[in-house]
Amino acid sequence: MKYLHTMVRVTDIDASLDFYCDKLGLKEVNRYDSEKGRFTLVFLAAPGDEEAQVELTHNWDPEPYDGGRNFGHLAYEVDDIYASCQRLMDGGVTINRPPRDGHMAFVRSPDGISIELLQKGDALAPAEPWASMANTGVW
Repeated sequence: MKYLHTMVRVTDIDASLDFYCDKLGLKEVNRYDSEKGRFTLVFLAAPGDEEAQVELTHNWDPEPYDGGRNFGHLAYEVDDIYASCQRLMDGGVTINRPPRDGHMAFVRSPDGISIELLQKGDALAPAEPWASMANTGVW
């Protein structure tokens, strides 16, 4: 058995690609458009880890999605959690659970999918502004 991908439905493919690629740092590895099925599939992966993928499914006919929190979360290991969170904040992403412990943080995609960021290796020493930052919203 081999892990292939996790699928999440998205309402705005452009906003989702901006979040997952431009802000979070994933790369598009494959795309499939189905005129007949009226959907687009976009497969994303962390650079250097193309086998573990996220499939964004965009149905062309609008339908509301809620309960993103019920999905659980996606988790990614990062080299520097503080730098990653700063880059996301600079891009306008809310840090829902700041990395106060130098180890873990949570953000949410435009569709409410919770993304966990985990520090690679040992936790970094607590540092401001993160150590004093409160949670925002749900994660």
